[in-house]
Amino acid sequence: MTEAVVFDEFGLENLRIEQRECKAPGPDEVRVGLRAASLNFRDYMMVKGLYNPRLAMPLIPLSDGAGEVLEVGPEVRDLAVGDRVCSTMIPDWEEGEATDSLFRTTLGGPVDGMLCRERTLTARAWMKMPRGFSFQEAACLPVAGLTAWRALNEASIGAGSKVLLLGTGGVSMMALGIAKALGAEVVITSGSNEKLDRARSLGADHCINYKTHPKWGKEVLGIYPNGVDVVVEVGGVGTFGQSARAIKFGGCISLIGVLANESKPINLTNILMRNIKVQGILVGSRAHFRSYLSFLEENRIKPVIDRVFKGLESAGQAFQLMEAGGHFGKIVIEL
Repeated sequence: MTEAVVFDEFGLENLRIEQRECKAPGPDEVRVGLRAASLNFRDYMMVKGLYNPRLAMPLIPLSDGAGEVLEVGPEVRDLAVGDRVCSTMIPDWEEGEATDSLFRTTLGGPVDGMLCRERTLTARAWMKMPRGFSFQEAACLPVAGLTAWRALNEASIGAGSKVLLLGTGGVSMMALGIAKALGAEVVITSGSNEKLDRARSLGADHCINYKTHPKWGKEVLGIYPNGVDVVVEVGGVGTFGQSARAIKFGGCISLIGVLANESKPINLTNILMRNIKVQGILVGSRAHFRSYLSFLEENRIKPVIDRVFKGLESAGQAFQLMEAGGHFGKIVIEL
């Protein structure tokens, strides 16, 4: 038997630990002893019932995990006992465009996720960790890291590009490291001067407090009069208007989140007349992940971790920190 955190009713108060049977691997499966898992805002929305109110329960939350291979099925060729691996959120998405059916197989909802001691899954659900990474660091890569990588890579960001990042959560901090390694200039927003100071110490070129400057899109134009090349848009409706104001003619808004889910009208005329591209980004394929992991190894970029909680029993505290929004970078649970 092994332990897992599950919920069978929506709400953080309904997270509980239960015993699960250890499943031996099938011919193409791998059993992994998990050492760390990390939280994404999607996980919080899943537990609260904000992501899919018809979610099948009970469910083990969290899409991101890392651990050590304990056992492999006879048909597995790419992984061996003792390998250090991290999860892939959509195991069957090998390359190319995703389909609706693939998005119904995502780990952490609707399929059981990583907040457990052991998981047995198809070998396609695992990828070897980059060299030099701890389990805690590798657990931050499959969703937040890969999403940030695709958002910038597909916008063709390179030396001299101008990038706008919103907030200092997991995706934005991962994007900061990637953008600077690519040679881009970065402007970042936050409502906390302390967080902005930390972002500046990590390489941010310009920082804007959105509480001091509610029309922060105008402030961005004061720095870059022609606008930025790409916005990594994590706020959704609540921030989209200002992001559209800050973008250059023909620029790209990579839409990846809904953290500021306010009821604000979006000026579609602005999008149309200025030829702005809006690209939805939901993680990526295994091919995307391989290119990202290679990039991390080559550039020695590590994720920013705000806090590490200890043990399955700390899951509620970790989710409460996510709910409060006080974190800088990623929240990790050591298993």
